[in-house]
Amino acid sequence: MDIVERFLHYIKFDTQSAEDSETTPSTEKQLTFAKYLKEELEDEGLEDVELDNNGYLYATLPANDDEIIPTIGFISHMDTSPDCSGANINARIVENYAGGDIVLDPAENINLSPTIFPELEDYIGQDIIVTDGHTLLGADDKAGIAAIVQAMVYLKDHPEIKHGDIRIAFNPDEEIGLGAHKFDVEKFGCEWAYTMDGGAVGELEYECFNAAGAKIAIKGASVHTGYAKGKMINAVRIATELQNMIPTDELPETTENYQGFYHLLSMQGNVENATMSYIIRDHDAKKFQARKDFMTEIADKLNEKYGEGTVSITLKDQYYNMREKVEPVFHVVDIAIKAMENLNISPRVQPIRGGTDGAQLSFRGLPCPNIFAGGINFHGPYEFLPIPSMEKAMRTIVEICRIVAQYNE
Repeated sequence: MDIVERFLHYIKFDTQSAEDSETTPSTEKQLTFAKYLKEELEDEGLEDVELDNNGYLYATLPANDDEIIPTIGFISHMDTSPDCSGANINARIVENYAGGDIVLDPAENINLSPTIFPELEDYIGQDIIVTDGHTLLGADDKAGIAAIVQAMVYLKDHPEIKHGDIRIAFNPDEEIGLGAHKFDVEKFGCEWAYTMDGGAVGELEYECFNAAGAKIAIKGASVHTGYAKGKMINAVRIATELQNMIPTDELPETTENYQGFYHLLSMQGNVENATMSYIIRDHDAKKFQARKDFMTEIADKLNEKYGEGTVSITLKDQYYNMREKVEPVFHVVDIAIKAMENLNISPRVQPIRGGTDGAQLSFRGLPCPNIFAGGINFHGPYEFLPIPSMEKAMRTIVEICRIVAQYNE
């Protein structure tokens, strides 16, 4: 099975995670995919294949060299984003993309256009996997899984490439910020690892946001509209007022690079009750704290205006900027850069405007930069995957393993 066949098979599994679930994994369908992957890894001859009760899958490609070589790992997540359906993905390959619009659904006039997504034209002449415009594709992060599995198969079939023990792991619930929470770092047993969860070719990231989630509950008072003056408290209107207090130049759609933001994920309610869910992001630790304080101040102001207890807010940190933990062992980044350069890939070292499981794992003692897997436009129906990009991700894994085998020479 080649890497494209693997990927196209993987995306047949709906593995969407669920933010409000209290189980691990958050959805049973992730466990279904994990069980399939376990059988596949065993069939491909990997050892120590273990799937725990929480849906974390671990395996080993044993060393083929007697030298003392650091044990390293490669990690990808199995879930897809709750932002867009991952069920019944209808993918197709656009061969030798010629430029211009790609029609995803002619009946509904859904097109993937370089007018909106100019990066599409970077892939003229390449074979590209696209959706039908109604689901996400799942390259985040099944392209990463396919690259890792294919790299292990390649190394097993090419014993002339010397390597140490290589550990791989596939985990649930990354998209809801819980992917690393029950990851067994001690069992994984690596000196360092790489998440294969980036986008375009060459991406290499060891800086990420500090991240928190905010859950807001608003309590209103319903009164007949004919007698509502001075009595009604409309929870939905207060929710709208709260959102309007967020600076419009500090949203995901108005920020870039190292700029942080507030992002309203969802808002539901009626006159009596409303709920809101936010994520808060900033690369700088002091600015991150200031953003959390600002959200609390908004709640305080609204309570002062409408009465104590009208607005309640719960803030929960999700992950932190892994730069702090990676910089002291910067050779793990240098090795990835060298691997890409050996393959004539131009490294694009940049901060992640998001997070990976590697951020949390780095703070748990497993330095874990992030490497590209090839997908573009994650979390929506315009997601696409240039096939050569995924293949280069696979070759980068192989080259990292080869370089690490020479690490102590």
